[in-house]
Amino acid sequence: MTIQIWDAETGAMSGEPLKGHTSGVRSVAYSPNGQSIVSGSYDRTIRIWDVETGAAVGKPLVGHSLGVRSVAYSPNGRHIISGSNDKTIRIWDAETGAAVGKPLEGHSDSVSSVAYSPNGRHIISGSRDRAIRIWDAETGAGVGEPLEGHSNWVRSVAYSPDGRYIISGSDDNTIRIWDADTGAAVGKPLEGHSSGVRSVAYSPNGRNIISGSCDKAIRVWDADTGAAVGTPLEGHSDLVWSVAYSPNGRHIISGSRDRAIRMWDAETGAGVGEPLEGHSDWVRSVAYSPDGRYIISGSDDNTIRIWDTNTGAAVGTPLEGHSDWVLSVAYSPNARHIISGSRDKTIQTWDADTGAAVGTPLEGHSDSVLSVAYSPNGQHIISGSCDKTIRIWDAETGAAVGKPLEGHSDSVLSVAYSPNGRHIISGSRDKAIRMWDADTGAGVGEPLEGHSDSVSSVAYSPNGRHIISGSHDRAIRMWDAETGTAVGKPLEGHSDWVLSVAYSPNGRHIISGSRDKTIQTWDADTGAAVGTPLEGHSDSVLSVAYSPNGRYIISGSHDNTIRIWDAETSASAGNSLGGQHIVSGSNSSSIRVLEPFSHQPSSSSSPLHAHFYSRPDSQGWVTDSDGGLLYWVPLDCRSGLHSPSLLTIPPTSHLQTVSLDFSDFAFGTAWTQIFNSAKR
Repeated sequence: MTIQIWDAETGAMSGEPLKGHTSGVRSVAYSPNGQSIVSGSYDRTIRIWDVETGAAVGKPLVGHSLGVRSVAYSPNGRHIISGSNDKTIRIWDAETGAAVGKPLEGHSDSVSSVAYSPNGRHIISGSRDRAIRIWDAETGAGVGEPLEGHSNWVRSVAYSPDGRYIISGSDDNTIRIWDADTGAAVGKPLEGHSSGVRSVAYSPNGRNIISGSCDKAIRVWDADTGAAVGTPLEGHSDLVWSVAYSPNGRHIISGSRDRAIRMWDAETGAGVGEPLEGHSDWVRSVAYSPDGRYIISGSDDNTIRIWDTNTGAAVGTPLEGHSDWVLSVAYSPNARHIISGSRDKTIQTWDADTGAAVGTPLEGHSDSVLSVAYSPNGQHIISGSCDKTIRIWDAETGAAVGKPLEGHSDSVLSVAYSPNGRHIISGSRDKAIRMWDADTGAGVGEPLEGHSDSVSSVAYSPNGRHIISGSHDRAIRMWDAETGTAVGKPLEGHSDWVLSVAYSPNGRHIISGSRDKTIQTWDADTGAAVGTPLEGHSDSVLSVAYSPNGRYIISGSHDNTIRIWDAETSASAGNSLGGQHIVSGSNSSSIRVLEPFSHQPSSSSSPLHAHFYSRPDSQGWVTDSDGGLLYWVPLDCRSGLHSPSLLTIPPTSHLQTVSLDFSDFAFGTAWTQIFNSAKR
């Protein structure tokens, strides 16, 4: 009467069993976004569960007059279908739990399996009456004649990933393939099992079919030829109730009446690890979560169990879901979520801790999504696209907010919110920057014009007074955010396109990344270049950003690497970011979350050096990151303090510098670590 979730990599149980059903759980399935689980039971009900908390969501879905044998979500996650011993299929609203329309009637015996077509337009059902039926998912009407050919109970049905074929497994010991459009049988039955076939499924790429049988074996078949692939997968000591592929197609899972779940290598057929054990009765149904991080199992012990994949705290593991290049990524202000924009025309939200997709992709753009950003309060998401528009989305529901912001005459390459969240800025291939009212979507003032080529990146200063823009014309420009007028001369120095710009958290510096393979730091007040360019990348620098504390700069490049730099010294900082996270997007269609190891200064260097701010405050004090007073700089030396440890004397001269010795410096409780009574 329970469901259990298991770790797909380690086989360990995740959390407590999901309890609530009063009879055997015959079928379980994940929602497409991985946030919910649906279960069907012989207690005649369907239940929905929250994956994260394990709590039941709403009341049981009641309507069937006999046990529920099969449940499935629609591809968009809005509906649930169920097949029952009462000979009917029912459609339910996944959010409200209300029945949608009347039951689908036509079978003359128990409905043992139901499934949606990949496009969500059709439903298929397999029955004890030996037939498969196709239904219109919107109207509930039967489509064409029943698919007939099996000589015994049809136990399992499934669509091919492209929706062109249907497969069915039967107690007549065979698997059949059908043309989904015409209903005609394709080729001969797949024969090899010595007893009834209880479960069938396609591999994600559609090349193979797997089947689980009462003969205790799992078989793999070539979907094109119908030939058996390799030898049967053997290991269960009783009949196999349910089989499924992992989303990446690398593994097969099986649930058996022997109460165990087994994992298999899809290529070699070898068993992977030990059986997942915990159920006290037959395991009827197993399924992977959409991201492959969890396995769920339903059992005649009336439970659903969740098995949690060992992801290393979701750090370092690619978040996969986009079908094309990931062009932009951003964290939510509270760091709980990540958003990504892709060439697949969608925006996806991800759980930053677990890596799970949150909700369905945000769809609406008709071309690649080039830039995404959160509003400062985290309530909205904005996206800029090659379709020349900016869209605003509700971050919680994923719904579009208002109409697209239209005005650019070419692709929108970059978008950003003002720090107070009242305005949006966008940079475009049409060479202009536009400002928009974040509430109404109306354009604010005239476009900011001055660049002679595409505007690839835009950003606000932390105080919201200025806007900076980087362009293919190789220059960075600064603008007055209120009037839209240019401030000072363009910042020039790069020898190729400027692809990304950003402000330091304190607003004193600007950084830029270029196709010339370098990163340059600029003084935000004077526009002068600070130090020499940061060199190390072997190809274009596509994205740059400061760490939240301003101590580090990170850069992402076309050379497939991310580099970390010390913002003060410009030296490469290795992987030292003090436990902060970096999120990166790639042409591999994946997003990675990186967790560099903490900075550990050597015993010969100042243990406080990494914590110093670069300039004294208005009173002359140099402070740590928490505002603690470290040391005071005399008025006549303040302009000469280039870094916490480098001082020009006299400050008006650039011919002589003095390195400040901090080897015996300490403050607060740290002084006890170096105090020497002999030096009193």
